[in-house]
Amino acid sequence: MSLDSASSQQKAPAHTPTSSPQVIGTRWAVAAGHTLASEAGARVLAAGGNAIDAGVAAGMTLGVVHCDMVSVAGVAPILVHVARTGETWQVSGVGPYPRATTAAYFRERHGGQIPAGLPRTVVPAAPDAWCTALERWGTMSFADVALAATAHAERGFAVSQFTAYQMAANADKYRRWPSSASLYLRDNRALRMGEVLVQRELGETLRRMARAEAKAGGSREAGIRAARDEFYRGETAKRIAEFHRAEGGPLAARDLAEFSVEVGPALRTSFGRYEVAACGFWCQGPSFLQMLNLLDGVDLKALGHNSAAYLHRIIETIKLAFADRDAYYGDPHFVKVPADGLLSKAYAAVRRELVKERAWPEMPPAGDPDRLDSVRRPEAALPLAGGSHPLPGRESDALDTSYVAVVDEAGNGFSATPSDPNVDSPVVSGVGCVVSPRGSQGWLDPEHPSVVAPGKRPRLTPAPAMAFTNGKLLMPFGTPGGDVQQQAMLQVFLNTTVFGMDLQAAIEAPRVASRSHPDSFWPHAVSPGKLEAERRIPRQTFDGLTGLGHTVGEWPEWEWRAGAVCGVKIGSEGTRWAGADPRRGAHAIAR
Repeated sequence: MSLDSASSQQKAPAHTPTSSPQVIGTRWAVAAGHTLASEAGARVLAAGGNAIDAGVAAGMTLGVVHCDMVSVAGVAPILVHVARTGETWQVSGVGPYPRATTAAYFRERHGGQIPAGLPRTVVPAAPDAWCTALERWGTMSFADVALAATAHAERGFAVSQFTAYQMAANADKYRRWPSSASLYLRDNRALRMGEVLVQRELGETLRRMARAEAKAGGSREAGIRAARDEFYRGETAKRIAEFHRAEGGPLAARDLAEFSVEVGPALRTSFGRYEVAACGFWCQGPSFLQMLNLLDGVDLKALGHNSAAYLHRIIETIKLAFADRDAYYGDPHFVKVPADGLLSKAYAAVRRELVKERAWPEMPPAGDPDRLDSVRRPEAALPLAGGSHPLPGRESDALDTSYVAVVDEAGNGFSATPSDPNVDSPVVSGVGCVVSPRGSQGWLDPEHPSVVAPGKRPRLTPAPAMAFTNGKLLMPFGTPGGDVQQQAMLQVFLNTTVFGMDLQAAIEAPRVASRSHPDSFWPHAVSPGKLEAERRIPRQTFDGLTGLGHTVGEWPEWEWRAGAVCGVKIGSEGTRWAGADPRRGAHAIAR
């Protein structure tokens, strides 16, 4: 994304970090990508709600107060840990392409592109994901947890420094659609920091859902289902379908009415004495588990924190995991993903041999997990129906995401990465927000496992995680950042588990990111051999990485593109250590 169009006000950093204290509580903690979202979660916890109640409240609030990065009608992959049973669940918070969306649709009607706007719409999953988690594992009503989000939408909230920065940078994109321009621009300019954004239609959408819950009567669960059904089968669904019909979009009432998220056990792997959980192969979450498998048993501490040797090992590991991600990951309902092989320690052992003293000049070849071969045979590629290849060399126009982590007094954990910024598609009139434009993460390459197809989910970048030790929850954590997400999470996880940093220090430590893979967002540009590093990393390390064959790009000292990791770590005495990334103004609260 280019920031060249930003106003003169936006020449300042997206967020200027200050000294961030380590937030520690004895009962509960919440950390989220916006102060008001953390406050919403904290209020629910203080009122007696559990981690799931608080996480849903914070996540829905992010869709209101962080609408530059999250939509109420966007995506929301979720992990939930239930302390009483020891079970950890995933909720598949991404919807499929509508029935009218095919690869041929993009070839014939959009010149072989996946353009911004309604054509890239998928069925919005977040409302169902929030309601499903709340119904299954929460204790409160929809109206209770939606209270803060509704109030901030109706009464307005003061735009933060980071949101003002992003909205000014993208003012021209809002101007593409009257419904977006009328909401997000003032006097034909972006809202400035401290100005108040009111989203009355969005507030009314949330109130319609709450009224449906109240009208349903009966059990708490029945009421939540009624609120959910209002969005997918009631007046809100009618408004979304009518907007698409009038504007030539692909989403129909039937696509909404027949959708539901999936719930299943989280995927897991081990790393030393730790276990880590992630969502399934419908997102990039398993790539984090593959990275940990590739690093398991390597003496990372001996390499020295953020030394050239250490960062080289990390970057080359990331490249290997992302090569497999590109070759195999996709909606398991459409693609036979070799999941067991990809996550096996034996496969990681053979792939690990491809890490050499010098950097791969481009993304390495994928492996063959079925045969336990380090490199896949060309004939093993999956032939899939699809369309044309994307155009190379174009920068992704994608924005980003946010995150929320919660641990309550009972030890329940919540980890969610809601997303869908307000610049990729028009605000739906009468609903008050964009409806998931996550179709930008599909491919038109017929041989790619995430090629576009009707009813198929695009491979999602948002992917939360949880860590465990001795069978007990240790830390829900995650970040926004597109393809940087798993890379940033890996570095923070290693900072705290291998190098013993307190969580806040682990989050604030300077980071690097590889770009040597196809970007997950259309048009899937690649920068072979490139890595980017925050300028706080010593110059001798930059020089060392260059000497090892990396093409090093320099980020500012604190770079928002490096992610905004948040997490809650349970201390040895049961304390809750909450960490929030200052790169985007995230916030943590504990009691």
